[in-house]
Amino acid sequence: MNTHTMRPPAPSAAPTETHHLARILAATHHDPFQYLGTHASVKKDRFENRVFLPHAEQVWANVGEVWLPYQATQAPGLFILESLQPLPHPLHLKVHAKGAEHPYETVDVYGFANSLSADDLHLFAEGNLYEAYCMLGAHMMVQDGISGVRFAVWAPNAERVSVVGNFNLWDGRVHAMRAVQNSGVWSLFIPNLTEQDLYKFEIRNRATGQIMVKVDPYGRAFEARPGTANRITQSHYAWQDEAWLQQRANDDWLHRPFNCYEVHLGSWQRDHKGHFVGYRAMADKLIPHVQDMGYTHIELLPVAEHPLNESWGYQVTGYFAATQRFGSPDDLKYLIDRCHAANIGVILDWVPGHFPKDDWALARFDGTALYEHADPRMGEHMDWGTYIFNYGRNEVRCFLLSNAYYWLKEFHIDGLRVDAVASMLYLDYSRKDGEWLPNQYGGRENLDVIAFLKQLNIMVGERFAGALTIAEESTAWPAVSRPVYAGGLGFSMKWNMGWMNDILAYMQHDPIHRQFHHHRLTFGQMYAYSENFVLPFSHDEVVHGKKSLLEKMPGDRWQKFANVRLLLAMQMTMPGKKLNFMGNEFGQAREWNVNQSLDWHVLEDKHPEHSWHRGLKAEIRALNHLYRNLRPLYELDFESQGFQWIDCQDNAQSVLSYIRRDQQGQMLIVLLNFTPVPRYQYRIGVPQAGHYHELFNSDHQSYGGSHLINAHGCHTEAIQWMDQPVSLAMTLPPLAAVILQL
Repeated sequence: MNTHTMRPPAPSAAPTETHHLARILAATHHDPFQYLGTHASVKKDRFENRVFLPHAEQVWANVGEVWLPYQATQAPGLFILESLQPLPHPLHLKVHAKGAEHPYETVDVYGFANSLSADDLHLFAEGNLYEAYCMLGAHMMVQDGISGVRFAVWAPNAERVSVVGNFNLWDGRVHAMRAVQNSGVWSLFIPNLTEQDLYKFEIRNRATGQIMVKVDPYGRAFEARPGTANRITQSHYAWQDEAWLQQRANDDWLHRPFNCYEVHLGSWQRDHKGHFVGYRAMADKLIPHVQDMGYTHIELLPVAEHPLNESWGYQVTGYFAATQRFGSPDDLKYLIDRCHAANIGVILDWVPGHFPKDDWALARFDGTALYEHADPRMGEHMDWGTYIFNYGRNEVRCFLLSNAYYWLKEFHIDGLRVDAVASMLYLDYSRKDGEWLPNQYGGRENLDVIAFLKQLNIMVGERFAGALTIAEESTAWPAVSRPVYAGGLGFSMKWNMGWMNDILAYMQHDPIHRQFHHHRLTFGQMYAYSENFVLPFSHDEVVHGKKSLLEKMPGDRWQKFANVRLLLAMQMTMPGKKLNFMGNEFGQAREWNVNQSLDWHVLEDKHPEHSWHRGLKAEIRALNHLYRNLRPLYELDFESQGFQWIDCQDNAQSVLSYIRRDQQGQMLIVLLNFTPVPRYQYRIGVPQAGHYHELFNSDHQSYGGSHLINAHGCHTEAIQWMDQPVSLAMTLPPLAAVILQL
């Protein structure tokens, strides 16, 4: 064929009303406004309003305070009203549904103009609309003087999208949405809907005709399980934490205490029948415990909506919805507000690394791999059976960024702990050769994720003063917690998984063998200041057969508790911010079970065995308050001048000793004995002469110890020792930590 002589095809004729009607009846129209609503009639000088109500028998319109009847047509469900005069807007209708006793009143849906901003749509397409949740989703609003809900959803590969709900018998023919420009976004304003109404989106794929019923990706509430529909909601909460937010904005968090209590709300405590405790009731139970124990922050395991308790919240199906298990979104705001009133920060566990394959949620949202990659080598976590977000797609990046923005702005969250960062950064994470695709340079780094994480951290830093981002990142990826302008990813802090694994591995050895593994105690100082580290003993360490922190320890009952007291004292005195999972503070003996309350009874009854638990709790409470009140324990966590070894080489006796300093040079001396053998007249060198009193001893009888203490303190002698000008000799109790202060 000679392509040079080809002519462009003649433009096709404009769609006829018959064509529009056929698509309305077939529920395939991308813009039902072109046919439904008020239009000029084919008859000159007349107007007509068309409504498609397949469940109606009769319809009337209120015109000049007179109810005029519509004419039913041969097309089932189509009613037409002709008028010589322009019809009012909005047009109020009265509808008698089939089988109903009385008619109901509504407003013509197809008389309302699009209210989505062209600027917002442009920013969304760029991936820069940080408040995309204000545009997309379901929003109660007033349009043209009528109260209702504007729905908007991104589904670029759909032929037709409808809002379905309890208000239209879940019939996708009734409330078909309009495609807004070429944005891939669909929108519709539906009058007279109220809070508590349920809805989903019915989506017909353009290529295959497949019809899916999906939840709203930006939906802010869900119905009670096992139902999966979204619930229309709006916030009525009046915040009272202005002083807290102002203080947070001005706070120098790098040099402030951060001691975080990790909490799973569904299993921290349940009522006497085993039922969940709600957000508001939790405020009365959790906050006093956290205050009394001296924690500075709580970290909530994911509270975004998820269908399965056993997922701990990490299989998120409602990224913008606080789970209804514990109450409404406003109830969660109340809990957070109460925390702030008690000077407790709230960190949210956030899961941008993957999402589940439930067919009613994000997966294959419009019949295509929309939020995820189509290629399983990029788009699936085989280990977890989940999909991976397509971080290179602007609208997906916008979804995640605006989700972070939503929790920080609307819920006043003080920080995000970002889950599974390592799985995001590496294209070959948990994959064999041939199961992953390299980046454009042939490397294993996910360049789209790097750009996304940098954009996230810049956004948080610029928009939410004092808010933190904390990476759960388990590899040697460099500069995770260094600023973006300095070449880092921009996180505030990073979990020190290497330190945690080394210490727990060491502690599980019988004390007689610990001398051969002494390097595990000291190796962490080789890299301790390369990042802003958090020292975590998290939920991951007390499940799946790993045993509880208590049961990891060797020895008899006394030794197990002494080891835990020693372990947590070491954590509290080593450089780095702190995190502990609920139950660690009193020695929960069994593994964490997501479906049961913690074993609080061990603190309440008088069983002799349970005195160990009460003692451990007393020790942790004392440590937490010491940590908050002693600047050397927190002020220079991320700077090497805040730490100095006295002796890190006494592996024969399994003893460590070191100094912690603050910015003014004030110091504390810490000694740790990892054997059940008392060390009498144990000598250490110290930099200053004088009398040192024993500030803390984990072997104190009130903590369940043997009470081998230095009641009168220790005075230095003019004996040079360990490269220090003076030294002191003291009693070092078995399996214990001692803190001395000049």
